[in-house]
Amino acid sequence: MKLYPIKAGNFKLDGGAMFGVVPKSLWQRTNPADANNMIDIAARCLLIEDGDRLILIDTGMGNKQSDKFYGYYHLWGDDSIEKSLKEYGFHKDDVTDVFMTHLHFDHCGGSIQWNKDRTGYEPAFKNARFWSNENHWQWATIPNRREKASFLKENIIPMEESGHLNFIAQPKLDILEKSALGFDVFFANGHTEKQMIPMIHYNGKTICFMADLLPTVGHLPIPFVMGYDTRPLLTLDEKEKFLNMAADNNFYLFLEHDAHNEIITVKHTEKGVRLHEVFTCNELL
Repeated sequence: MKLYPIKAGNFKLDGGAMFGVVPKSLWQRTNPADANNMIDIAARCLLIEDGDRLILIDTGMGNKQSDKFYGYYHLWGDDSIEKSLKEYGFHKDDVTDVFMTHLHFDHCGGSIQWNKDRTGYEPAFKNARFWSNENHWQWATIPNRREKASFLKENIIPMEESGHLNFIAQPKLDILEKSALGFDVFFANGHTEKQMIPMIHYNGKTICFMADLLPTVGHLPIPFVMGYDTRPLLTLDEKEKFLNMAADNNFYLFLEHDAHNEIITVKHTEKGVRLHEVFTCNELL
């Protein structure tokens, strides 16, 4: 097995929205804001090469939305999935599976693209199966008013119409051991219904793709919860459980949204679980 970080692009989000009720005087220590209160955000995906399978976890925003839409998110840098795959000798057509932690537009938008004549949509990874889970799919396709703006039909419905949509089994407890794709999955419900956190066993280590359970290093303190979370009190419990497990077992946490810290470990302290070490993907993967 080999793992590759895939840079799907960078954008900015409002720091207050990213930290909810936490005062700016606290969160700006780790996530400094610009004059418009926006903080740097990455869309760092993960590619798993395992035998004849090439599995991509999340796909970023994609490039099919309007200039007005992207204007809200202040895109920066020149990273793209195509460019990042090419650096490792791959093409989008080589990807066999696309695993989506959840279906918010900044995690799955790159899964679907315009067709050649821009009259409709098609899979961006034409040879891949798409993976979600039944509960989250139902949540995303019949969205609540809070999340409706994050679940874009053009990102989601074409997956089903392609005939390539598959669902991961859901465990009775929090963790599904050995999913259909070969890695464990932790299910979390605080951010959105049945968000999936892949836990990949790699060279004697456990690499956890944190998605929106832990967006950045700045979110390590348990009360530092995003304003986007639909059930913030549940996020508190899920974060505490997962971070304690990570500290106990020396998990390596792959940060999808932290523009400046790629992989971290955590440790127990008198103040709770806190940052231990920081690694670049090149150092670890």
